[in-house]
Amino acid sequence: MTGNGINVSSSASIRRHLMKMPAPLWGARPDDRSSYGLCMVHGTWRGTRKMRAALITVAIGGALMLTAGCKPEAGSMPAQRIPQVEVITVVTQPVPDEPEFIGQAEASRPVEIRSQVTGILKAVLYGEGRDVKKGDHLYQIDPVPFQAAVAAAKAKIAQAEARLIQATQDVARLKPLLAEQAVSQKDVDDAVAQELAARAQLEAAQAELVKAQFDLDNTLITAPINGLIERSRFYEGRLVSAQTDLLTVIHQVDPMYVVVSVPETFILKRKRDIEAKRIQHPGVYKLRGVLTLMDDTVYPQEGVLDLLEPGLRTETGAREVRMTFPNPNRTLLPGQFVKVRIKGDVKSEAILIPQRAVLHSPAGQFVFVVNNEEKIEMRPVVVSDWKGTQWLIEEGLQVGDRVVVNGQMKIAPGVLVKAVPFGSSGEAPAPAAAPSQN
Repeated sequence: MTGNGINVSSSASIRRHLMKMPAPLWGARPDDRSSYGLCMVHGTWRGTRKMRAALITVAIGGALMLTAGCKPEAGSMPAQRIPQVEVITVVTQPVPDEPEFIGQAEASRPVEIRSQVTGILKAVLYGEGRDVKKGDHLYQIDPVPFQAAVAAAKAKIAQAEARLIQATQDVARLKPLLAEQAVSQKDVDDAVAQELAARAQLEAAQAELVKAQFDLDNTLITAPINGLIERSRFYEGRLVSAQTDLLTVIHQVDPMYVVVSVPETFILKRKRDIEAKRIQHPGVYKLRGVLTLMDDTVYPQEGVLDLLEPGLRTETGAREVRMTFPNPNRTLLPGQFVKVRIKGDVKSEAILIPQRAVLHSPAGQFVFVVNNEEKIEMRPVVVSDWKGTQWLIEEGLQVGDRVVVNGQMKIAPGVLVKAVPFGSSGEAPAPAAAPSQN
């Protein structure tokens, strides 16, 4: 039996195989049987014994050649190449821990302007929405009624002074007469009481003058601080009530406050980290702030934390922090939203890895790690912040882990890899082509 299933011991089998083979393979032409000593008898091929032996030899040789040609060569499949990846080894290092929050700017001194007297508004004396200086005139209330009140108070003072002089003279006349018993003691006592009453009336008249002069002075309303002033709520001819009607507001914008709401969860975690010495904390009132405006430009002046509210706001569950920033160029305005990065804390044992090492999946962020068997593991991680071109890793990695940074497209979990340090190819350069021999 040959490799292609031909039974060489059977002549009939050989003949059937030969009939199926194309003529060029075994050298016979259908129209020339006699040259080989063959003849057709009863539907079978016959020939001489010598020729039959030759044909059998040819058939076996051809079958063996066909069988050998169908078998694959041993070792012809190339060995699978182990993918090479670039890795970094995880280490810890001190890193500034600078959380970022959204804050809102507000004036350091918002001053409400109200009239101290009730009267008719005669004039608005300032340009709305502009800078004002302390002492600038803002409003004029009709002063005539108040001028009359001042004059009346001065007249009362004059009357009181005259009564006091008379009472003083009466006392001076009666005291010598008492020594001569020309008047009674009661007369002297009554004169002394009249003097004291006249003196009291004078003091009351003087107080009335102070009040009248105060009202008159407050008919001209001036700016109590430097700042930006809002539009006026009232204009000429309006009756304004003392201490009630809000005329306008002046905002002191240099310096400016920025108020930040810090979530309770952050406060609790930061407290635990400080107690566990994972974060070096210089103290609340030594923290500084850096602002990023809404167009992503960084505000050039640093601020200082000057107020930490003692409790949480019940509406938001957050604790308010206030920072003060110089604002000489009026860049910051009341109500403006900014991003506040708080500086000062340092994370003692931080883990940083390149951003390109962190991948995303529907389940979250992960990295590929090369284990001790040089195989790939997929490791979920929790990231917190960018530090330049690196991620700050909160959870998922330990010191000594080898994280894949380059070559992620060639690997999958469980794949055997060749790990080389990040930044080195780890492959021998391709040999130069030999010069052609011409």
